[in-house]
Amino acid sequence: MQETRAAVLDALADGPTPGPAIADSLGVSRAAVWKHVEALRAAGFEVASGDDGYELVSVPEFGGPAVEYGLNAPFEIEFHDSIDSTNARARALAAEGRSDVVVLADEQTGGRGRLDRTWTSPSGGIWLSILLRPTVPPASVPLYTLAAAVATARTAREAGVEATIKWPNDVLVEGRKLAGVLTEMEGEADRVSWVVVGVGLNANVDPDALPRAGATSLAHERGGPVDRRAVTQRLLSTFDALRGDPDAILPAWRSLAATLDQRVRVETPSGTVEGRAVDVRAPGALVIETDDGREVVTAGDCEHLRSSDP
Repeated sequence: MQETRAAVLDALADGPTPGPAIADSLGVSRAAVWKHVEALRAAGFEVASGDDGYELVSVPEFGGPAVEYGLNAPFEIEFHDSIDSTNARARALAAEGRSDVVVLADEQTGGRGRLDRTWTSPSGGIWLSILLRPTVPPASVPLYTLAAAVATARTAREAGVEATIKWPNDVLVEGRKLAGVLTEMEGEADRVSWVVVGVGLNANVDPDALPRAGATSLAHERGGPVDRRAVTQRLLSTFDALRGDPDAILPAWRSLAATLDQRVRVETPSGTVEGRAVDVRAPGALVIETDDGREVVTAGDCEHLRSSDP
């Protein structure tokens, strides 16, 4: 949100405030204050005007300005009612030199996941991509996937849904997929140019409308819709705190993991690894105890096995 408009919004939130007082405090004209108020109304903010001045009455349920207002993280929000892929848009912004931008959408029509799988993301979810420019080597980038999974699972739990994390990038509720994370990057051997962390969270979505059978949503699990604005803000602020404290990411991931101590089968580029998942090592590799000893897997499709599975 534009800096002056954000300052006008803060002034409105403090109670009835005369337009001239806002103009004087911000060093702008009264006409400029009126234009900002009208722009806020157009964005869905309900602003009352009376003898005592302007007053903020309500904030829109969702959207870029709504999520930015009160967000405890240094992200600019670019919102789309519908977009093919938030990750693709974030990559385009990276090519323009942008950073710390979140591309957020109500609906996604051409998203892509791991192994270039395609899917659609219906209206009512939280589909977002975070564009970062961290000063880390490429080998450290998987930590951002773990951080996003932790932020998503913690946010779901605060909303009353007991979410856990399946390696490498899924958030589950009793085995049903609630959210997924996809991280992309560009860089050289010793430095990262940019990182895009995509999160798709089934928020206020009917599971029958989801493309994946057996998936679930926050609304379904808790028996009612969530405040998507608050959920998005909490997810982003939690992720921001974790990226600033990388040593906290792995312990947090382990505490929420559904994969650890499970029998797993992981399809990797070099073959199948099967055994018991015993740990996750930096920057995100899964340690598996097999019949032939421990193997460390850095990438692959992970399946949780029942004790009776061959």
